[in-house]
Parts: sequence; structure tokens; C-alpha cells
Amino acid sequence: MAKPMTKAQLVAALAEESGMDKKGAATALDSIVSIITREVSGGGAVTLPGVGKIYCRERPERMVRNPATGEQIKKDADKVVKMTIAKALKDSVND
Repeated sequence: MAKPMTKAQLVAALAEESGMDKKGAATALDSIVSIITREVSGGGAVTLPGVGKIYCRERPERMVRNPATGEQIKKDADKVVKMTIAKALKDSVND
């Protein structure tokens, strides 16, 4: 598996692809991340066309097992961020 793209590499690629400077690309990327974070943490969802949908899901209270001791413990209800990948992206990976 290849190493994940770093933020600096992503900013450089975004700047090259869009024709803007790196500072503008970094600001745009930070703005997108901020908008997604605000929307998802507020209970909403964000769809990135061609990439997927990012949303928050609530998990109910449940029993889990401590792997070190085997003891059953109750885990409180919590929220998790999920992402559904778009079909176009799945198809491009498998071609």
C-alpha cells in the first residue's frame, strides 16, 4: 500500500490543478475541512460529488469485552463519523 498523501502534497496538487498559488489552495482546503467539520458535528451530512458522503451516526449503549481480561463492560451510547464512498470512486479504483 502506498503512503498516504500529506497535507502539503495535497495543497501542492490542489494549487497545480486549480492554477492558484499554494497559499490560496491551503486556505481553500482549510475552509472545506472547517465546513465539513461544522456540518457533521451539528448532525448534518456533506456529500462530496464523486467522492462520497460524510455523516455522523449514533451508536446505542452496548456490552463490550475487555480483550485483556475478558470482562464484559457496558459502553455508553456515542456518535461516530462515517463515510459512504461514491460508486464513481469505487469503479475508478477497480478499473
